[in-house]
Amino acid sequence: MLIEPLVPTLPADATAEGPAAVGDEDAPRRRRPGLSPSRANDFLQCPLLFRFRVVDRLTEPPSPAAVRGTLVHAVLERLFDAPAGSRTLAAAQALLAPAWARMVEEQPDCAQVLPEPTDTSSWFADAGALLERYFTLEDPNRLEPASRELAVSTDLEDGLELRGIVDRIDVAPDGAIRVVDYKTGKSPREGFESGALFQMRFYALVLSRLRGRVPAMLQLVYLGDGTLLRHVPDAGELETTERRIRAIWSGIKDAAERGAWQPRKSALCSWCAHQALCPAFGGTPPPVDADAVELALGVRPL
Repeated sequence: MLIEPLVPTLPADATAEGPAAVGDEDAPRRRRPGLSPSRANDFLQCPLLFRFRVVDRLTEPPSPAAVRGTLVHAVLERLFDAPAGSRTLAAAQALLAPAWARMVEEQPDCAQVLPEPTDTSSWFADAGALLERYFTLEDPNRLEPASRELAVSTDLEDGLELRGIVDRIDVAPDGAIRVVDYKTGKSPREGFESGALFQMRFYALVLSRLRGRVPAMLQLVYLGDGTLLRHVPDAGELETTERRIRAIWSGIKDAAERGAWQPRKSALCSWCAHQALCPAFGGTPPPVDADAVELALGVRPL
């Protein structure tokens, strides 16, 4: 697939009215609400989990799966720094150690996931297996991504900012956009793809508003089982996605204003780090922060 650069988007800290003027640090900074696909999914999964993560900002111990996923993402991002022809499996695996060193330097808690404090051999072997599977799904030497780890954002008419980070964007010579996301887990079972595609539809909605055209393809790359999940969206589908996002946002605002963060039990509770504080498991949540409504709405200084 031949690629051309994307037209630059507004940075995540800018708005349609422009960022604060340079040298005007004392001017009042505007604030606005925002939502990302991961936080939307948190609320759909369990409103109380959303509260723990967004309002209470409770820490969670690093999970091996999440940290391994971050490591593999970092390698796949940097792999495209090399010229076409040299993006080999060996080159990707050689990036594991330096990428891991950067992660541990920036977030020392990541090292807690190692089987042994100083033994990275099995850790890199597991991550290397995911990289090996990637090369069975795509040939990176035939790709020239327009963007990698791209922060995107757009405002809806009511002021809600939709924001997120897209793993990779490919753009064809005719301007057709392909949105790519790497997943280090396994693909969803047949009939359960809609949940996985929500994040991609969210990004497609943002990009369609920024670029003035609907992405031609949404592609999920599942390295856990070597599956490519591809979907072709259309304008009507993105309108439905926007309505769903607005409904989620309405639910978040209602829960924040009423202070009603109800737990929602599911099979995913087994992986929750906050069971000890959850009423569904006999726990008691901490007192609600005085700024709970603003925190829940993702209002942040700009």
